[in-house]
Amino acid sequence: MVLAILILSPDALLISMISIDPWTLVFWRGLLTSSALATALVFSHGKGVVREVFRMGPAGIVSGVFFGASTISFVMSIRLTTAANTLVIVATTPLFAAVFTRIFLSERVPRRTWIAVLTGFSGIIVIFSGSLSAGGVAGDLLALGTALFMAANFVIIRSHRQVSMVPAVVLSGILTSLFTVFMTDPLSVGASDMLLLAAMGSIVMPIPLALMTVAPKLIPAAEVSLIMLLETFLGPLWVWLFIGQRPSMTTVLGGGLLVLTLILHSLVGLKDQ
Repeated sequence: MVLAILILSPDALLISMISIDPWTLVFWRGLLTSSALATALVFSHGKGVVREVFRMGPAGIVSGVFFGASTISFVMSIRLTTAANTLVIVATTPLFAAVFTRIFLSERVPRRTWIAVLTGFSGIIVIFSGSLSAGGVAGDLLALGTALFMAANFVIIRSHRQVSMVPAVVLSGILTSLFTVFMTDPLSVGASDMLLLAAMGSIVMPIPLALMTVAPKLIPAAEVSLIMLLETFLGPLWVWLFIGQRPSMTTVLGGGLLVLTLILHSLVGLKDQ
């Protein structure tokens, strides 16, 4: 899980550095990532890959749609607000997932999670307050949408634990490419941007996604959530170091409150297990 986050952490930096329009970026991100994962599936399952795809059923299609929607909203968010704002808000995904599992799966949600949800929302409000004057509210809302889409996807995966949803990630890449192909000019991408897109689509996205499907089977969910917070720190750090994008004071304050809440929530969760 740590390796997955270390590989994934430059994602926001790459999105910020690539100069093409966001729709073309989403097209190539989806196409390259799905191609890499599809190749890995064929190598790992051979002729049985078709069976793996059909095992997903309708849930896999819905999962692919949610994952594709989260990809689009994440890329747009990075382009419309700071990377720090996006990554801090997206870090609330486990809290929304807990609420959704209560609503849709009738799973019991511990009191500590409800407290974390309320505190987490306080942190988000602080971040939004800073964006009102800086003009990044649209990006923050898209980041919130990303967290909601990812949380919904988590509920689908959790309710179908016996089925591998890796093919759904491949489907999401195909869907995002088809959705954006008529809004873009894919062949207009320059050599430097194509190199960054290739790194994103062949390494930064597919390898962490594959590792993250294995990690939750080996360590507790609370530990997974705790390790995932590394991206909330590393992502903005790379963007700051390489292109000088510094988070605002409201992001630092609201993000600090949110990250501290998530850390305490995960540590208490580990203690209870």
